[in-house]
Amino acid sequence: MSNVRISERARAVAPFYAMEFGKHAAALEAQGHHVVKLSLGEPDFGAPPAVLDAMREAMDGRPLTYTAALGLPALRQAVARFYADRHGVEVDPARVVVTAGASAALLLAAAALVDPGDEVLVADPAYPCNRQIVESFGARVTLVPTTAEGRYQLTASSVRSSWTERTRGVMVATPSNPTGTSVPAGELAAICEAARERDAWRLVDEIYLDLGDHDEQGRPPRSALSFDPGAVVINSFSKYFGMTGWRLGWCVVPEPLVPALERLAQNYFLCASAPAQLAALACFTPESLAVCEARRVEFTERRTLVLDGLRRIGLPVPVPPDGAFYVYFDVSGTGLTSWEFCERALREAHVALTPGRDFGVGTAETHVRLSYAASAEDLREGIARLGKFLATLG
Repeated sequence: MSNVRISERARAVAPFYAMEFGKHAAALEAQGHHVVKLSLGEPDFGAPPAVLDAMREAMDGRPLTYTAALGLPALRQAVARFYADRHGVEVDPARVVVTAGASAALLLAAAALVDPGDEVLVADPAYPCNRQIVESFGARVTLVPTTAEGRYQLTASSVRSSWTERTRGVMVATPSNPTGTSVPAGELAAICEAARERDAWRLVDEIYLDLGDHDEQGRPPRSALSFDPGAVVINSFSKYFGMTGWRLGWCVVPEPLVPALERLAQNYFLCASAPAQLAALACFTPESLAVCEARRVEFTERRTLVLDGLRRIGLPVPVPPDGAFYVYFDVSGTGLTSWEFCERALREAHVALTPGRDFGVGTAETHVRLSYAASAEDLREGIARLGKFLATLG
């Protein structure tokens, strides 16, 4: 119908360019080309074997009815135990909300926390969908400039200096997409304190937390909940557990928020997928956790492969990552903008990457994100192709 009126909200949402480049890559593949896809943050491993077995069992013909809107009680309890066992944080299972992917967790949190006109502080660069969701509820997102010296992350100082009378919340992602860098625990605690003392909410995206580097004592990174129990923390089964297409995530919220999120979940999506929830219980077995830890170590090996390869072909990485599976490299020395670089790399070298335009303003024209969630073989091939492509630039 030609007279359909598109909402202002829908018109304001920018494309997610990582997905757009993925579409172009798929079109090239349909023409018979082998495209090395380093644009999406999708682990090539898939779910742990025990989880696959549990899904097959769940799909044995039994009725798969709605679960409670907040998730299966057993899964909420398993998530809470995971925080205790892995991160040393006691979390009441009643504060765990299971969602249809981390995106749905962010949707619920934004719906519960944001009113039109509220200002929200976000690092530049940052994952675009996070800010798009809060903006769709009427927030005014302030992209706070970051530096390589600050690991492209917010600091307590930058939060304080960017604060206005309209600021109602702060969003932090650690480790970050697109940079793969983490906020040091002490700095994150200071950021949370800066917001808390101003009576503002703190939303911490910890989707890649368990893919962060361990310290010298072999301890995993700390959750923000260890020093700010009142923060809203978002996580997912997609990255550490390799379950991207399963669309299952969770958030941990302060107790007073739980009833609001329950009402919103009941109205927005009723509940997360019942079979995915049943299968996800197998994520927290010793067997599955050992598989995921082995994969985390392999990601660090892939990171070394990529960093060495990019250095060899002359593409600088201003800040080496310490988590997730992304490298954010600088293409300004090539004479191309990041968009031009990604377009030509895809068209001429058949390597799919993501331009900095996805992630903010400050690095939009100069930086490109590479995902090393692909196989080591694809990473080697992709870097070799990029090296040949750079040689054609002179």
